[in-house]
Amino acid sequence: MITNMEMAAKTAEFLLKVKAVKLNNEHPFTWASGRKSPIYCDNRVTLSYPEIRTFIRQRFADIVAEQWGDVDVIAGVATGGIAQGALVAQELGKPFVYVRSEQKSHGLTNQIEGEIHGGQSVVVIEDLVSTGKSSLIAVKALREKGCVVKGMAAIFTYGLQVAADNFAAEEVELCTLTDYDTLVQVAQQHDYVRPEDFESLAAWRQNPERWSEEHM
Repeated sequence: MITNMEMAAKTAEFLLKVKAVKLNNEHPFTWASGRKSPIYCDNRVTLSYPEIRTFIRQRFADIVAEQWGDVDVIAGVATGGIAQGALVAQELGKPFVYVRSEQKSHGLTNQIEGEIHGGQSVVVIEDLVSTGKSSLIAVKALREKGCVVKGMAAIFTYGLQVAADNFAAEEVELCTLTDYDTLVQVAQQHDYVRPEDFESLAAWRQNPERWSEEHM
């Protein structure tokens, strides 16, 4: 059985290998919020690689079984968590639903797509956690439906304190395959970044807002 540390390092190595995560201090990325960042993550890239896709699916299934035991439904967060969640549900032989960020404005105006009922236990699958706000919208929608959300599993988290605070406030347990600190360590070991970049990467992790302002 793979240990948590081995899982985190292997996941980080995969993400870096296929450029699902990119690190660049000299030419920062612009997030949707407008902030500058030395890191950009798009875990949907992993779906194009069968070996990595299988690894992630199996590790998610292990986490669900180990942390939360038997559950009734697996839910994916739109859009990045839909494919990952469906793969996990298939692995576990469980029903699958996905949750939009808001209700549709037409048709049945669903926010949750798929068959789910009040009282059912759910684990939510997400591809990426930054502040946690968008991920927790899915949790709120499921709870409003009367479901029992046991927890959330994600491929990657930036490890920001604001996310930890948001998940604690909503009393949601978050488990991730890997995280920012592990990824930076693996990037150093495999020469994905220069040694002189480590200080800047650590500074972003401690205060993303200040880092962004300094790199505008």
